[in-house]
Amino acid sequence: MAQSSEDPEGGGMGARPGNLPEDEEEESYEVYLSVLVHHGQVGLSFYDSKDYNLHYMMDTVDDHNLQLLDRVVQEVSPSVLITSAKQEHSMAKFIKAIERKSYNKPEIVLYPNVDFGVQVTKQRLLSAHLPFLPSSITETERIPYLSSCLPFDCTLMMRSLGALLKCLDRRRVGVELEDSSVGVPIFHFLPYTLKDVVFVDRDTYSVLQVFKLELHPSVYKLQSGEKEGLSLYGILNRCRSKFGSRLLRQWFLRPSRDLSVLSRRQEVVRFFSSPRSADTLSTLQGCLRNIRSIPTLLYRMSLSHTKVSDWQSLYKTVYSAVCIRDTVRSLPQSVQLFREISESFTEDLYCIASLISKVVDFEGSLAENRFTVKPNVDPEIDEKKRRMMGLSDFLTQVARKELENLDSRIPSCSVIYIPLIGFLLSVPRLPSMIEKEDFQIEGLDFMFLSEERLHYRSERTKELDRMLGDLHCDIRDMETAVMTQLQATVLQRSSCLYQVLQLSAELDCLMALAQVSQENGYCSPLLSPHSCLNLKQARHPLLELCSAVFVPNPLSSSEREGKVKVLTGPNSSGKSIYLKQVGLIVFMALIGSDVPAKEAEVGLVDCIFTRMQSRESVSVGMSTFMIDLNQMAYALNNSTGSSLVLIDEFGKGTNTVDGLSLLASCVNFWLQKPPTQCPHILLATNFHSLVQLGLLAPSPQLSLLTLETAIDGEDLVFLYQLKEGICQSSYAANIATLAGLPHAVVQRGVEVSELYRAGKPIKRIDRPSTAEQTKRCLSLVERFLSLDLEEPSVNVQSYMEELQATGELL
Repeated sequence: MAQSSEDPEGGGMGARPGNLPEDEEEESYEVYLSVLVHHGQVGLSFYDSKDYNLHYMMDTVDDHNLQLLDRVVQEVSPSVLITSAKQEHSMAKFIKAIERKSYNKPEIVLYPNVDFGVQVTKQRLLSAHLPFLPSSITETERIPYLSSCLPFDCTLMMRSLGALLKCLDRRRVGVELEDSSVGVPIFHFLPYTLKDVVFVDRDTYSVLQVFKLELHPSVYKLQSGEKEGLSLYGILNRCRSKFGSRLLRQWFLRPSRDLSVLSRRQEVVRFFSSPRSADTLSTLQGCLRNIRSIPTLLYRMSLSHTKVSDWQSLYKTVYSAVCIRDTVRSLPQSVQLFREISESFTEDLYCIASLISKVVDFEGSLAENRFTVKPNVDPEIDEKKRRMMGLSDFLTQVARKELENLDSRIPSCSVIYIPLIGFLLSVPRLPSMIEKEDFQIEGLDFMFLSEERLHYRSERTKELDRMLGDLHCDIRDMETAVMTQLQATVLQRSSCLYQVLQLSAELDCLMALAQVSQENGYCSPLLSPHSCLNLKQARHPLLELCSAVFVPNPLSSSEREGKVKVLTGPNSSGKSIYLKQVGLIVFMALIGSDVPAKEAEVGLVDCIFTRMQSRESVSVGMSTFMIDLNQMAYALNNSTGSSLVLIDEFGKGTNTVDGLSLLASCVNFWLQKPPTQCPHILLATNFHSLVQLGLLAPSPQLSLLTLETAIDGEDLVFLYQLKEGICQSSYAANIATLAGLPHAVVQRGVEVSELYRAGKPIKRIDRPSTAEQTKRCLSLVERFLSLDLEEPSVNVQSYMEELQATGELL
């Protein structure tokens, strides 16, 4: 196994790993994998010299054993693995495991941590050889363009990409014989997901509100505490153990396309969703509350750092695991998870629980804050404890005899035992005992002064030391030996404990999903390997919890019924809710959950894209339209026939004509694809001209939908019912009135809109209307006719000025 470290100044090691003959070496292909692990997350990218494509994976949560990374290495089979010389413990452990392999070992290349920088990556992207870039693009436009090809917000992935580009450039991968001015070609940037894992980008998680962290309301946790807000994870997470919650989050972060995995989850959810399983569900959830961090407990035990609380936690965990096993064995063993629990929760669990129960004295351990042993475990320990218990009365008798030999001025004394020091005679300090010389008493050896009491050794206390020895320390040493033996026995049988943790966490997650399904009336979806989405009376899982009345709506999307849906309707009619509703239902089906619908058939989609603005997108400081274009480009370049693409109000951040034109071009791009390659598209827009002007190519894949509304007098009523057709009006005035705009403002808006549509001139609102001008002229004429010039009080000058002003206004 070759492990190399390439410094920034020196050249890379160009030797190809493997034992290929020289005549075959030119035809070999290599995969360069760059990985960075930080605080439980993995970011990676890799380059395949066979097709010159660079693949990247979104930053993903992984466990302490890096099982996700291990799957990636198995699937990708890299010839070179690049990582930082500054590693976390989990990554160092992972590399050592790779080095122990006997075959297919990649070469490990370590770069300084400075090469894994975001700014370093951007600089290398500016100088990289990217043939797919338009020839007209300038250097300043290069990074904005690449932001549509790469998720720049995935920090770990971007950092790994910087080191990967350095390695490719150092080793001249694929261009070894070319001039030094020729860079390593990168034909495409392609997203990578594990086999049978659905790709979901960060914006989709935010837009669909799958996760939503908010500050904790407690004043004690405002600075550091966060809690899950109203989100899909928040309502589905009814797990009783921390490991269950952690596993459920991993399912959310990696939805599955593996039909066998989803079927395994569905059968457990279906069983516990039945009202007949309510008692069993409650019993098992009560047991799961006591499942603790088994790896942490066993790790402390291996270091002999076990506390009393650890023994309590281990006992509760093992005892609860035995209860889970006994309960599950009474359930149908045709369910795969139940069968695995029955077989994997072996008798070792009962043996561990029985040993701990017989050996550990929990009440005594808590009282003394150390490990203590129950009676009848070790006869020698019992004998020493018996002597310790009778020691108090015996010492009282010894103290009485000592008092007879002391100075009559000393009113009392006692004999005490101090561990590691032994037996001592304790007497009160007399007023005359001021200096140290005054502490001397004939026949006694002064030891120390503590709390106004003098402590001495006498002949009797020395004899007690010889007779009884250090009982307390002896007992502790013997009990520690018993604990060490018990620890060794537990560790020998610990393999079953890891199975307990894994299967209990899975059971916890599935029972949580079943509980939510039963409470909210969800249905079990039919999972299909074909590209289809059929939902009947589907509901939004979050909004229905916040609204007293929710109108369900269907969806039929397939190659036969059409996969492109254009949804029009006025603002606030429910278009965005419908899109998010479909996205959430598909997402729930791909984690094995029941879904909020009467009936549901969900095809195994490979990715979910959204073109909806999220707070994270806006916070990067880019314009709304630029975010639109980046997200749409991502969907256009990476969607497949099994993808779900949700688009809401594309193009509203720019000129209406430009936005409409780009939207029509994007939709036509998908409509021109064969049905098998066209993704499922739900498009919500207020560009009614998209349909009215015939900008979309006729296609059997295209369906026009709208959300029904009604006019009640001057009021607009939203019915939220999906129907075929298009919306003929935006109802902007009605919606403005509902929003609380003044009536005069709304009326002026209607007036301007009608004049604009009719092609008539629009007069400024700072001039009076025609009716007001007529009224003012009539008033002026009436005053002129009634004017008496012979009247002394008449101000002719004022009247003439008013007449002139009126003329200028007209």
